[in-house]
Amino acid sequence: MNKNYYAILMAGGVGSRFWPVSTQEFPKQFHDMLGTGDTLIQKTFNRLSNIIPNENIFILTNARYKELVFKQLPNVMQRQVLLEPAMRNTAPCILYAALKIQKENPNALMIVAPSDHWIENEQAFAENVKEAFDFCEQKDALMTLGIQPTFPNTGYGYIEYDKTAVTPIKPVQQFREKPDYETAKSFLAQGNFIWNAGIFMWSAKSVISAFRINQPNLYAIFESGVEVYNTDKEEAFIEENYSKSENISVDYAIMEKSENVFVLPATFDWNDLGTWGSLYDKLNKDNDHNAFVNARALTESASGNLIRTANDKIVVIDGLKDYIVVDDNEVLLIFPKAKEQNIKQILQKVKSKFGEHYG
Repeated sequence: MNKNYYAILMAGGVGSRFWPVSTQEFPKQFHDMLGTGDTLIQKTFNRLSNIIPNENIFILTNARYKELVFKQLPNVMQRQVLLEPAMRNTAPCILYAALKIQKENPNALMIVAPSDHWIENEQAFAENVKEAFDFCEQKDALMTLGIQPTFPNTGYGYIEYDKTAVTPIKPVQQFREKPDYETAKSFLAQGNFIWNAGIFMWSAKSVISAFRINQPNLYAIFESGVEVYNTDKEEAFIEENYSKSENISVDYAIMEKSENVFVLPATFDWNDLGTWGSLYDKLNKDNDHNAFVNARALTESASGNLIRTANDKIVVIDGLKDYIVVDDNEVLLIFPKAKEQNIKQILQKVKSKFGEHYG
């Protein structure tokens, strides 16, 4: 296995659209959302370990999730877990990790991968990552894996690439925000737009250079700590300086501002598992298109529902169509799938009425 390969596993999000299972204290990446026996972070770590040496997989997470990380990934070492003392989006933590890794290995090639995505055909994933790493090893490039769109989705950002490119890896022309439905349809009709999956690859040298050029203030904060990275003084430096960072995503910080950006259209099936509806899409269904996680169910005149309960709990449903039913500890959610985008707002109302403990 290539010792220059590194991974940054992003595991700091809350995933509030998966409430009531996902909460600030116990977010979705630490749950077995699919009922497979592994949590999402465990599945992602195992997937990356097919390509990346285990000791080179770093986990970026909020300081409050430290114990969850070590409990679910008991074989990782302290040096592999990078704790954010404040939430500042993806750019600051990626720059911090890149500088830390470059100090350890100046020849490092890095993949940045969210901890909560669903990927089918892991062999295809590994082949795509290796192809991107080979490209980044030869060129000063910022790479991303794009997903071939299957319908005009308005919930994802899009990447527009040079349609004249004949090579598998294509120059990126621009990143596009989440579109409305008509715009999304026009993207698909043009044929050179793909979904932005938030999976990035680059050499440590290239990404640090991009931050230095495009985000000099952010770069200055973290570069000033290079001498203490990988020493016992690193934690104190990060605790003191991290909150000085701008709250900015890596897309805005460097990807949209750089000219050396390339995309490889992925050959694996992918889902960002961002909502209960997206989870429903990936689960096995019964003859009435009901999907179950953990539950044992008896259904009558019920179709298109997602049911999630404690393990082996018996659920009886009659006359319900296209609903999300989630029974989790102190909260029972019965909510129409068509309104799932409102779950974040409902969560705020619940917290206002019953207390922060419930979110």
